[in-house]
Formats: sequence, C-alpha cells, structure tokens
Amino acid sequence: MERGLPEQARYAPMKAVLVDRPFSDPDWVFERKLDGERCGALRWGGRVRLLSRSGEILDSTYPDLIDALDVDGPDLLVDGEIVAFANGRTSFERLQKRMQIRDVDRARKSPVAVYYYLFDLLELNGGDVRPRPLLERKAMLRDAVEFRGRLRYTSYRRGDGETAFRSACQRGWEGVIAKRAASPYVPTRSRDWLKLKCGHGQELVIGGWTAPKGSRQHLGAILVGYYGADGELRYAGKVGTGFDTETLQFLGRELERRERSSPPFEDSGLPRGAHWAEPELVAEIAFAEWTRDGKLRQPRYQGLRTDKPAREVVREVPS
Repeated sequence: MERGLPEQARYAPMKAVLVDRPFSDPDWVFERKLDGERCGALRWGGRVRLLSRSGEILDSTYPDLIDALDVDGPDLLVDGEIVAFANGRTSFERLQKRMQIRDVDRARKSPVAVYYYLFDLLELNGGDVRPRPLLERKAMLRDAVEFRGRLRYTSYRRGDGETAFRSACQRGWEGVIAKRAASPYVPTRSRDWLKLKCGHGQELVIGGWTAPKGSRQHLGAILVGYYGADGELRYAGKVGTGFDTETLQFLGRELERRERSSPPFEDSGLPRGAHWAEPELVAEIAFAEWTRDGKLRQPRYQGLRTDKPAREVVREVPS
C-alpha cells in the first residue's frame, strides 16, 4: 500500500457473508458481532484520521477517539467498530445521537460515550500486513496499540463457534462473526468471514414516507427497499415503529429535502398517497422475518447508517 494514497483509498474494509447455522471448527475464531459503526483509523506522521466504510471522514464526530489514538506509537491502519452502550449492551440506537454530530465541540459535550473496539491490523510502520494470517495480525495489533480508556481489543474464542453463538444470543448480543484463522485481509466480501445473527435485521434504502396520523408529527412510516440483481430498487414494506420525536423530526426534514414526484421503486402495489424521496438514506431495520412476497414482517427502525452507500444495499440471504 503506497504511503501517498489518499486516506479514503487506503481503507477498503473486508466484509462478511451472512450464514444461518452456527458451527465449530479449530481453524476458525469467533468474535462478538458489535452493533455499531464500522470504522478504520489511520495514524501516520503524528496525525490521526477516522474513516467510515464508505470513505467518509469521521474526525469531527468522534474527537475523543482521535485523542485516544493520538499517542506515541507506530504508524498504523486499523479496523474496528465504534459503539455506545445502553443497559450494558451495545446500542446502535444510542450511537445515533453521536453519529449525527459533525461539530467537534458538540461531540465533546455529548452525553453519549463511545468506545472503539479494534479487531484487525492492515498496515504497520508503512508496511502492508494484510497478506499475513489473521491470528498473526491480531497479535501484532495487540502489541502496536495501547488498549485503555476508549480503546478496546476485540476478544475472540478459538474453535467453539456453537458455544460462542449460544452465549451471544443469551446475553442479548447481535450475534457473532466467524473468521478463518489463517485468512488474509481482502478489500471485499469474503467467505473467510461469516456473520451469524441472533435476530433478523439489515440495512435498507428509504424511498419514501407516508403522512402522519393522529398525534404523530412529521411522518407516519418510512417506505424501504433493496436493490435487486437487475439494479432496480425493490419495495420491502412500511416501517412505522422505533421512532422518537427527535427522530421523526430529523427524518421528516431529511426526506422533504429529497422529495421527488415519482416512486424510486420499480414494484407495483405501492401505498397510495405516499410521498417519494431520492433513494439516498440507508436505515438499519430489525424485523421478525421476510414474507413469501419479499416484504418485512414486524419491522422496527433502529437508526440511519452513514457508513454504507445506498447502491450497495441488497437483500441479505443466508448461505
């Protein structure tokens, strides 16, 4: 990796493939799946930069994490997840209150404390360590970073994935990530990393909204979808729960800015009287299951994702 490349080009995250059955294997390690925002951190020449998986610079949102990384130590590029806690569990909904801040002073005054869980090392002292085996990179990561305060090392279990998954679900965690112990780090989705979820949920694109009813203000429900293999946006249903007053106001304002006259979805049978929006916003949605006709059952809004481009959102099908 050339030192002169822009920061955004240097961080191209490896992604996991969704599977539906836990397994055990001595050649794999199993980590807790964290419910937060994926983030790469680059420290070089006395500077630190935080990058989302879509290349957005996050320095002004998490200046406290910049401080934690801005210490004497080797130049490096690391991968990890930024999280906030609620009732002892990582909470993407609570993290939303920090993700929307773009002002350093406001971020420092925010009551939402954030932590950075690191799980991989990509570069060290100008050298590219991505081709090295995962467990070797993890050992190098532990030596390269001083883990204290806001910086946390992501622990893992070797071999016993079924126990790891069962424990994660019992504790109310999102799930586990299984990683092949000898795998290199590659900037794409790979079956060397697998994700197992305790519940159902994924990112979906917001393509419209319905008018509020009763005492609710700003909007009634958001209309969401995903991109099919043909590149068309497929309608996945309405999401009308999971909003507080502040979120309704924020989403209403953002969707009105993106209003358009025609639906972005290619499907027929869309709600009558709906408002349509340019498909730019990506929401994290929890749900009970997919119906046979490709709609969400019992969906619930969890927050906006700023770390994934809308065009990359597809329906996740376990393999």
